[in-house]
Amino acid sequence: MNDMALDSEETVRVLLVDDQAMIGEAVRRVLAAETGIAYEYCQDPLKAIETAERFHPTVILQDLVMPEVDGLDLVTQYRENEKTSQIPIVVLSSREEGTTKAEAFKRGANDYIVKLPDALELIARIRYHSAGFIATLQRNEAFRMLEVSERHLRQELQKAADYVESLLNEPIEGQITTRWSFIPSASLGGDSFGYHWIDEDRFAIYLLDVCGHGVGPALLSISVINLIRSGFEDPEVIADPAAVTARLNDSFQMSDHGGMFFTLFYGVYDRRTNELTYCGGGHPPSLVISKDGSHVWLDSQNMVIGAMPGMEPQVDSIKMKPGDRLLVFSDGVFELKMANGEMWDYDEFKEFISRPIAVEDDRIAELTAKGRLLMESDQFEDDVSILEVDFQ
Repeated sequence: MNDMALDSEETVRVLLVDDQAMIGEAVRRVLAAETGIAYEYCQDPLKAIETAERFHPTVILQDLVMPEVDGLDLVTQYRENEKTSQIPIVVLSSREEGTTKAEAFKRGANDYIVKLPDALELIARIRYHSAGFIATLQRNEAFRMLEVSERHLRQELQKAADYVESLLNEPIEGQITTRWSFIPSASLGGDSFGYHWIDEDRFAIYLLDVCGHGVGPALLSISVINLIRSGFEDPEVIADPAAVTARLNDSFQMSDHGGMFFTLFYGVYDRRTNELTYCGGGHPPSLVISKDGSHVWLDSQNMVIGAMPGMEPQVDSIKMKPGDRLLVFSDGVFELKMANGEMWDYDEFKEFISRPIAVEDDRIAELTAKGRLLMESDQFEDDVSILEVDFQ
């Protein structure tokens, strides 16, 4: 019945199955005076199912006493047939016995009328049962269209997530070693990150998180990453976290980008001085863990990017020792709703992530595994981005 035309002018469609032609004519005359009702008469009960499949009735008026086929058996057949299983059935019979009525309802009938009733009563019952059935068809169609739309959206989000991931840098090894994990949420957030050598001595590290979810934030994050990688022609600008942050803030004002803003960590490591100069724009603190087990949190010094024009970013710096490890991440790592409905305590997260790291430890794998354990789910509600940089 899902292929029934709901936009037809005759939305109520009545099928009468009765071997008596005079009953068929009587019902036709009753319905002829009504608007919006299509009528089909089937005199041969052996063709009842075939006729119902072709005509797509919104209600079936079914006689019980007929030659060759018992009307109650037909009710059963309607219910067993996929195309007619949900159509309302009104038994139209001369029998008034309670046992017959009970059996009809047991077989799946929706109503029982001793024929022929008053015309007003018959029409009222036809419209009542048809209205309920049509509403069910419309609801099912709406759900089907919603499912199609959601499936299409999921496909588009997956394409966008794949595209974002395709732009991420390959891990590198050497004097600087990088590892990372990018786990897009079901609705795709606005995470993106990267790193590259500015020249033979200076190395840029960056991670951003655009507010909101969907293709829009993902596209904005891609635009920011592309600008960082190739939009600043002067190497001295790229090597200056304050200058990069200021230019990004001016270029991506939320008033010009649909109200979207983003948080940012941007750092530049100079191997001549072993100094990491960094600038944070509303981003979660990053973490430096040393081989001796000590650690330092690198707090964000500025507002989120895009919120206020003309920002003059503040920067800080830290001396990196051989073996130090920098962890930069988005808030999807720790803003987790646990299985009990509560949020993961931020202090517990900081304690967990800042534990001393042995050479063989994989803090990225530990973090993602911890998150899934707390949520009792593999699906994160927000993008999870973790970038790890080891300084040899």
